Amino acid sequence: MSNDAQPTVAEGQGQYPGHDVDGGARRADGEVAYACAEYAMKGRSLGHRRAKDRQGRYTHGNRTLLERLRLTSPAQLIGRKVDEVFPGPLGQRFAAQDAQVLHAGREVTDQLELHLFPNRVPGWCLTHKLAWREAEPAGGRRGNTIVGLVGISRDLPAPGVSHATPAATYARVARVVDRLQRDYAEPLAIADLAREAGLSMAQLERQILHLYRLTPRQLLARARLDAALERLVGSADSVADIAHACGYADHSAFTRQFRRSTGLSPRDYRALGSRTQTR
Repeated sequence: MSNDAQPTVAEGQGQYPGHDVDGGARRADGEVAYACAEYAMKGRSLGHRRAKDRQGRYTHGNRTLLERLRLTSPAQLIGRKVDEVFPGPLGQRFAAQDAQVLHAGREVTDQLELHLFPNRVPGWCLTHKLAWREAEPAGGRRGNTIVGLVGISRDLPAPGVSHATPAATYARVARVVDRLQRDYAEPLAIADLAREAGLSMAQLERQILHLYRLTPRQLLARARLDAALERLVGSADSVADIAHACGYADHSAFTRQFRRSTGLSPRDYRALGSRTQTR
């Protein structure tokens, strides 16, 4: 397969030139393994999943991803790159992640980040992107050539979504979560919150991970960023004032965290929100 050839896919199945559709290990340059595509396509409720070839072009995407992009057919996605389907700075951010995996082999793990969907409603995801490498050759030495990637972004519950847990432990955890979401502007220490709730750090970590699929620190970071997102679009406060009001030590720390999570600077996000409101 040449580098310019476009992979193709049938709904719900991985099938494109150079691969054995029965799941064999045969590969062609620049393609993602069939098993990789299967992995990316499994499941809908866990978020959007995709596979890409060595050039960063989509070879597979599940229905959730298509719905997020307001696409009606896999044919509208296959062969395109992420910066061709996601808007502006977000597409650039995701493309940079792809390059990190495909060219440097640095995998993205548990990246808490904001996705802006076509209706501009922000939604939070935990993203994982893993390199897919050549099959082990007959000589037994592991192949190092990266031929594609698999990505999974799992949607997180919106703040305030309850998860019934009929146990006293949940009430204690709920008090901690309430503090994290209500008092995010304060210099909160997770260990102190756990102690006040009568929980060990291990208990608190385990319960919050079970409920939110986030660590307590990630949950606090999300609360601060959510508040900042609202203020950036809904107020005329300066970025420095918003940083202080949302619990960040200074303007620089806020900007770094914001860009790392959203792919945008606070000012870029504010401008994007302003343009959306005028439409």
